[in-house]
Amino acid sequence: MSDDSFFREVNEEIRQEKAKALWDRFGPAAIVVAVLVVIGTGLFVAWEYWVETRANRSGDEFSHALSLANSGKADEALAAFEALEKDGYGAYPLLARMRAATVQADKGDFKAAVAGFDEVAADTSIPSAIRDIARLRAALLLVDHGTYADVSGRVEALTNDTNPLRHSAREALGLAAWKDGKSTDALKLFEQISTDDGAPRNARQRANVMAELIRGSGNAS
Repeated sequence: MSDDSFFREVNEEIRQEKAKALWDRFGPAAIVVAVLVVIGTGLFVAWEYWVETRANRSGDEFSHALSLANSGKADEALAAFEALEKDGYGAYPLLARMRAATVQADKGDFKAAVAGFDEVAADTSIPSAIRDIARLRAALLLVDHGTYADVSGRVEALTNDTNPLRHSAREALGLAAWKDGKSTDALKLFEQISTDDGAPRNARQRANVMAELIRGSGNAS
């Protein structure tokens, strides 16, 4: 036997001994880790399937409720939205609450609609942006079905220069002020909208019309 062959055999025996020692030391732990990885992967896949299934089911239920509402079946739609609010998944319960309030308004029950939006606005578990939208929706209904104080109490805080809803909030408050005989306050609010480059074009156009109407009436100082 040559020296090279001898050294190769010795090296091979050493490697085998090391491999056996490593297996004796870490083999059982490696098996446990492998089993845990397989189980964990299976559980994750099952969880993803469960989440996707619930989300798809809630989406289908929401679409069905919308179809009922759009077909004029208000009471059936409200029942569907109520069920979704209780048992829905993800964002669908919140969407159901908001849409249910809209259905109440469409059927002429403005008190219930405002109460629905107010409940969303008061729920601190909901993102603040959604709560602000709920306040605005309630205020817009109250322009025709409430008082200036009702509208102001919901959107006054939304009229500051940095709030993204300021244009709609100012418009709602301006209309309520004009309705309540506060022409000067109303004119100021409409002028804020018309001179705000960030306001949508339609909002500026409506504000200009209202400002001209108030100035033409001679009631604003």
